[in-house]
Amino acid sequence: MASSSCHRYFNPASVSPFLSTKLHRSISPSSRRTSLLVNRRSFSLSTSMASPTKKVLIPVAHGTEPFEAVVMIDVLRRGGADVTVASVENQVGVDACHGIKMVADTLLSDITDSVFDLIMLPGGLPGGETLKNCKPLENMVKKQDTDGRLNAAVCCAPALALGTWGLLEGKKATCYPVFMEKLAATCATAVETRVEIDGRIVTSRGPGTTMEFSVTLVEQLLGKDKAEEVSAPLVMRPNPGDEYTITELNQINWSFDSTPQILVPIADGSEEMEAVAIIDVLRRAKANVVVAALGNSLEVVASRKVKLVADVLLDEAEKNSYDLIVLPGGLGGAEAFANSEKLVNMLKKQAESNKPYGAICASPALVFEPHGLLKGKKATAFPAMCSKLSDQSHIEHRVLVDGNLITSRGPGTSLEFALAIVEKFYGREKGLQLAKATLV
Repeated sequence: MASSSCHRYFNPASVSPFLSTKLHRSISPSSRRTSLLVNRRSFSLSTSMASPTKKVLIPVAHGTEPFEAVVMIDVLRRGGADVTVASVENQVGVDACHGIKMVADTLLSDITDSVFDLIMLPGGLPGGETLKNCKPLENMVKKQDTDGRLNAAVCCAPALALGTWGLLEGKKATCYPVFMEKLAATCATAVETRVEIDGRIVTSRGPGTTMEFSVTLVEQLLGKDKAEEVSAPLVMRPNPGDEYTITELNQINWSFDSTPQILVPIADGSEEMEAVAIIDVLRRAKANVVVAALGNSLEVVASRKVKLVADVLLDEAEKNSYDLIVLPGGLGGAEAFANSEKLVNMLKKQAESNKPYGAICASPALVFEPHGLLKGKKATAFPAMCSKLSDQSHIEHRVLVDGNLITSRGPGTSLEFALAIVEKFYGREKGLQLAKATLV
């Protein structure tokens, strides 16, 4: 425990360890915005100025929180940044939390002399501890700070890495709720904002705040106009931190025997944020999630070039039955799904058996609609794809359940979508429990 001279944790006993609806409603949007701007040092460039591509480093390790890492990579690449995903392990393949396998672009040991405009640290355990104990990474981050460039961290990483390395002394910072006392012990002023900017340091709280965090960093690097351009198609939550909601029609029970058996197909071009959100949340709920790759390789290159490794090929997965088949979006991935006779047949059998099936983003419009899987059903989809739906009467809903069908809109609704699936199998209480744990 730090001495009282630097222990500045706000309301350690009286404030809930999780951001609550009440807390969010007590702060107006304008004051929340003001809190983000405290001690802000602008790293934005005028949109009229030509500038070289911004370089971003995102280190990953065994036990990294995959949703946080993937959102950071995806959003910064949408902004046009040159993002390098570097493994701090001795191989590029990492086993992230919840059994999700990723492949980095390179080893950190091969790029320690490289210069980046931003270094972003994901959380997750034991990944956060591994990052903290990586001396080459510590040296890079400290040099980054000394040279006046941007550092950022989310979840446990502000406390475990930035704080332990002495970069947060005298600064406002936030982190995952259970690490707040550890953060304060580093002589930081621990605050409970979803994203906190103080000088060259940007921090955030957990999976459910990572998209806001990443868009904030797009603005820091590339300007407000670029951040707005990136955020618009994400379908981000208008009221982050409020209790998630779903719209349900023709309610039926989604049943399973001992553990829900869930199939998540992925393909080249699948939207990585959506795929990982579904897998991550459902595995947190202890469902048995099988990730199946279309084609002949377990490794797929997702829409923003994140490399994910499936558990099995679809050919193998086809041999089993599932309580739910659920598709991520992404234009290339959805087109691959629509063209897979094997997958379409599995979906048709699922629907004919009145067993649950679902999709998000482009997949309801590009896979379900042309194959008759929305007949007599209400659905939603990615806003730009909704014109392809024959029934557009309920497209405005972020998550829509119609009997055994569940659909949703895009990356920014993917956690709500996954939580709605949890709720359908396990009940509202379990969904809300996981929403708190992920800071949705």
